[in-house]
Parts: sequence; C-alpha cells; structure tokens
Amino acid sequence: MDYMKRPPAVAGQFYPSDSTKLLRMIEWSFRSVGFPEIPKPNFSGLRKIRGLMVPHAGYMYSGPTAAKAYQALAEDGAPETFIIIGPNHAGLGGPVSIMKRGVWETPLGDVELDFEVGTMIEENCELIEEDTVAHRFEHSIEVQIPFLQAIYGDKFRIVPIIMLAQDLQTSKLLGKAISDAVSSSGRDVVIIASSDLTHYEPQIEAKRKDSLVLLALEKMSEDAVYKRVVELNVSMCGYGPVMAMLVSSKSLGGKRAVILDYRTSGDVTGDLSAVVGYASAAVYIE
Repeated sequence: MDYMKRPPAVAGQFYPSDSTKLLRMIEWSFRSVGFPEIPKPNFSGLRKIRGLMVPHAGYMYSGPTAAKAYQALAEDGAPETFIIIGPNHAGLGGPVSIMKRGVWETPLGDVELDFEVGTMIEENCELIEEDTVAHRFEHSIEVQIPFLQAIYGDKFRIVPIIMLAQDLQTSKLLGKAISDAVSSSGRDVVIIASSDLTHYEPQIEAKRKDSLVLLALEKMSEDAVYKRVVELNVSMCGYGPVMAMLVSSKSLGGKRAVILDYRTSGDVTGDLSAVVGYASAAVYIE
C-alpha cells in the first residue's frame, strides 16, 4: 500500500478547523479544569504512564476531561509513539483496522505513522488488517491528535487502530499483539484508548452505570469491564479499546489505574434528560 496522507475528517465539527482557534480551544480545555495553559512536556519525567482512557466527543463537551489525561501525560514525560485505539463508528473495514504508513493531517500539521511498530502489531494478530478506507471518516482517533500536537509538536509518531469487533476475545488478542510489539520494538510507547461512556440516558442513570464501569477499570480487569458493559447494557462506544489498553498496559508493567475526571454533556448544556458520559483515566506502572 502506498504512502498516503489522511486528511482531517471532522475539523470544523468536533474541533475548529483554524489552527489558531484550535489552539485556543485546547487551551480553554486545560483552563476549564484548573490548569493555566497548554502544558509543556516534562522531558525528565519518570514515564510511569503506560495507558490512557480519553473521551472523543466535540471539544466543547469532552475537551476538559481529555485535558486532565493529557496534563498527566505531559507531566509524566515525552513518549516516542502513541498507539491510539478507537471504536469503528462508520462500520467500514474488518474486525480490527490499522494504518501503518504515511501521515495524518490536522490543522496543526502532519503526524508521521510508526511503520515499524504498526507492522509488528499487524503481524502479531491475524484479526488485524491494514485498511486506510476504514479510517477515512473515523473521528475517535483524530480528535486525540491535536491535543498531542499542542503538547509535543511534531516530536512523536502514532499507530492508529480502530475496532469494529469489540468482544472480549478480540480485545485480549489485540492487547497482547500491542504489548508484544512494544516490547520487541524498544520504543517508549503510551497506549491511548478512545472511548465515551453512556449515551443519551438521564444523568442519574448514566452516572450510575458509568461509575460501575469505572470501578471495574480501577480494578484493572478487562473481564470486569466487559461484564459491566454487557450486564448493565451500557452504551459505551469504546469498551473494546479500553479492554485492549488494559491488557497491553498490564503486560507492559501497569499496576494501578486512576480515574482522572468524569462529567457528562449535561454539565455543559444543562439538559440532564439525555446525556453522554465522559471519563479520563491513566494506568501507571506503580
């Protein structure tokens, strides 16, 4: 497959298409949760974060919750590569679709893909297919990239992976494929799971369901996350990416999960009748 540039699909919708306005909105996201500005990376950080869970709605709604995750990441250090796993909303492609070569474009510039790590992940799991078309319209990975660019500039690479199949077995296989690839590569990597929580339920019910899912996440149990989602019929769109992130993070030394922020769209709009839940979390090695 030829080297390609993947243009932004949701610039001007989920976030501003103008670079200056985009940076202002990212800065607003950090200020909304008590930070004075977009953080600068701590290049002497101890690098204890192995994985993150970050929401992927429009920045007006989930930007502050995402900022909590990216503030923790900036303080932790400067990874070389981010493996970003998102749910496949468009339904294009196979069970798990990866892009390995080329660049992803945002209003803040281009980000190189990590071909070496992406190739190893693909080779480690027969469910994974290289598919650029599957990624063409997907927003769950795209909305993470401007936050990373605002902090790290162009000093990182990404491996974008989207999951159409989000069952427990697929998530475990993907998680193992990722951890094996990271271990073999020697790269300094963080795995980012892009997920929102309950969709379009009353705030009180959304918070009840989401809290139980987040408790399972805090226990570092992909099995418990899956059980909660299925038993409670939680309309969490990225539970597969979260489970894969947990599997890979634990294999790479992750020992402790911390919930960094939780809120809902109702906190922004004031309409509590049908909200979407957003949370950010980090998995640390100690």
